[in-house]
Amino acid sequence: MNLDPLHSPARRAGLLAAAATVLSGCSGARVLDSLVPRSGYRLQPGIAYGPDPRQKLDVYRPPEGARTGGTPPIVVFFYGGTWTMGERADYRFVGEALAAHGAIAVVADYRLSPAVRYPEFLRDSARAVRWAFDHAAEIGGDAADIVVMGHSAGGYNAAMLALDARWLQEVGLAPRQLKGWIGLAGPYDFLPIDNPDAQVAFDWPRTPADSQPLAHASSAAPRTLLVAADTDSVVNPRRNSFAMAEKLQAAGVDVTLRHYGRINHVTLVGSLAAPLRWLAPVHADVLAFLGLRRT
Repeated sequence: MNLDPLHSPARRAGLLAAAATVLSGCSGARVLDSLVPRSGYRLQPGIAYGPDPRQKLDVYRPPEGARTGGTPPIVVFFYGGTWTMGERADYRFVGEALAAHGAIAVVADYRLSPAVRYPEFLRDSARAVRWAFDHAAEIGGDAADIVVMGHSAGGYNAAMLALDARWLQEVGLAPRQLKGWIGLAGPYDFLPIDNPDAQVAFDWPRTPADSQPLAHASSAAPRTLLVAADTDSVVNPRRNSFAMAEKLQAAGVDVTLRHYGRINHVTLVGSLAAPLRWLAPVHADVLAFLGLRRT
């Protein structure tokens, strides 16, 4: 019997080990990226959206000749890392996961703690979204079809842009202009703060109560997709994703909540990469939310 090496126990163990380091600043994301076919997207790297070296983004577009079924949606993605670590280049697997299936992915860096503290990483995130609106046609998309998406700390950034109007207003936009937002294991209600890195990032205990996304959940929120891992030991899924879904649903917002038992906090985002999609249908959930089909 010939076994597909991708699905062999040893292969799966190695891929899971790679995914387990995605948020650690080690080589796991690069291992996943090494398995991404470069023919699945067109990359425009290192575009500045502000003057700081951290204020740069990469744009992933569907390959030439791809049948996108119309103007591709634009997804502005923010990675996690407790607001203290992360590099956009390590999330090529996210860009490919979206671009190879008909979306335009904008993967943005933002300034990190301790160099900056809340709310500066939200201001950077808002500026990256402003760039996407200003350059939507130039990159082949439509400013009327922009979604913000993030994992973990990046899910917090996406949530705050979608729910708390202050940050997009600073760049001349409003949450109602977003087509939607996607939160992957995001922290939406985390006071008091016990994580040492997050304490610095949010100047705990002087953290304002209105820094919490759940406090801003209202009927004004755009369409929402929340994905969580039942066994998440980093961000409590019930306090965060479940509670956010319940509050938005009660306000009449169109919300989809998906949660899975086979993944954890890290492998949730890792499952966007083609070699790990057997773990959970997170990739399919995201594409469905965007109105795209897997090809």
